[in-house]
Amino acid sequence: MASRVNTSFTLIPNQKYRRSSRRSSHVSSTLDSDSQPLSGLGNFKALPLEIFQIILRYLSVKDVSMLSMVSKTVSQHIINYISTSSGSKRLLLQDFHNLELPGKRQDSAVLEHYRSLDIWLLTNSLGLLFKRCTLLLPTKERLKYIHKILAEVPCFKFNGCAAPMQCSGLSCYGMLLQTLTAGWDELECHRVFNFLCELTDLSRKMQTIVFSKPGNSRKLELRIRLFCRNVLFDHWTHRSDSAFWLTRILKPWPMVNQARLLYIIFGPISPQDGQVVWQKMIEEPTDESSLKGLADAIKLLYDTGIKEWTADDVISLIDELSVVPREWLLENNARLLILSGNDICFTFMASKAVNGRTAELARLIVFLALVCEKELYCMDWAVKMMQKVCKVFSTSVEKNSFLQNVANAFACIIMEMLQSIMSGDRDEEDRIFLNLFHLVHAQANFHKEVLYLTINSIAT
Repeated sequence: MASRVNTSFTLIPNQKYRRSSRRSSHVSSTLDSDSQPLSGLGNFKALPLEIFQIILRYLSVKDVSMLSMVSKTVSQHIINYISTSSGSKRLLLQDFHNLELPGKRQDSAVLEHYRSLDIWLLTNSLGLLFKRCTLLLPTKERLKYIHKILAEVPCFKFNGCAAPMQCSGLSCYGMLLQTLTAGWDELECHRVFNFLCELTDLSRKMQTIVFSKPGNSRKLELRIRLFCRNVLFDHWTHRSDSAFWLTRILKPWPMVNQARLLYIIFGPISPQDGQVVWQKMIEEPTDESSLKGLADAIKLLYDTGIKEWTADDVISLIDELSVVPREWLLENNARLLILSGNDICFTFMASKAVNGRTAELARLIVFLALVCEKELYCMDWAVKMMQKVCKVFSTSVEKNSFLQNVANAFACIIMEMLQSIMSGDRDEEDRIFLNLFHLVHAQANFHKEVLYLTINSIAT
């Protein structure tokens, strides 16, 4: 085939091809004649395969993607080209450790051809290329073909990268998946999830961590978190898509295991090594950043109207989550509810009211007020939430009993903190003392808002 190329064309810089054989003249007449019937390759039929692939090297990923839609024959040639070692190296990034973080521009691309491209633009173009090349294949065959190509890149594998925290591979893999499956119906997406589970043995790995003592399999916990977040969750533009994939992850498991998985995937992590911090919620009050991921995931399941989730399911999930790995500090519970939004917060509290758990509910009200005080949220929000919960009780006796419990809870929790300080239980940062300081101010501001509410209601 090489000799055939050499005898057909003589390349001269800055000039057109000089034909040097009788066969070349025949090729010329084939290319120039409008009367000749064209195959699926069109004018490319006249070129040897090597020349066709050389042309592909000069096209961007986006242009190759567009070319793949010309005909089935062209698409098959491009598929064959991508399957070659040179083709995959030409089109796929090979090093995901020298790229800047998602959303930023990269100054030095791994491949010279993509030097000026954003990593996500490149990944999206590659996803479109795979989508278009495999358009006529059944879903299972499409996935097998794409996996065969992507399996050549170690950083696309579940355990393929030795430094997963510094790697963009799984994020690019997730972007490819998002581009590939955009517009697919739910049944096809189910097949994609099942394919990925079989490919990575994800179900067995999840079984290992949900039935192990928290922290016993730290590396596996980290791998599952990174795979689920980067491949299945973080890149979807529509909330319903994110909810679909999160549901696929959680629903096969009992509620207690769902809570464990939710914590592993969205809970707080160590900034040093990215591993899940299991004691964060039970040892000390935490901050908003540690709970935001969990709150966003809960809102996603509650708000998107996925048929597999009812309001009771989500409330039960929050209940189970608050004892992972052991019972949380109530302040952290309160902060999670505030971040989850008004509807979820009220539904959770109303559930406790209906089930007669008024003592727990009263203490929760106190810590809602404490979080509002610490974070400078409007204290009237906590008072109005309490007022709304009061309407759940059917009799005035129940309402009065609940309000009495709230007043008692403020006094009891203040005394508990004071006794802890007096017993010498103080750390270097005096966190207990500061908490008591904030709680006293929270009680004053909470009761001030109650008085405003009472006086304004009388005036009207």
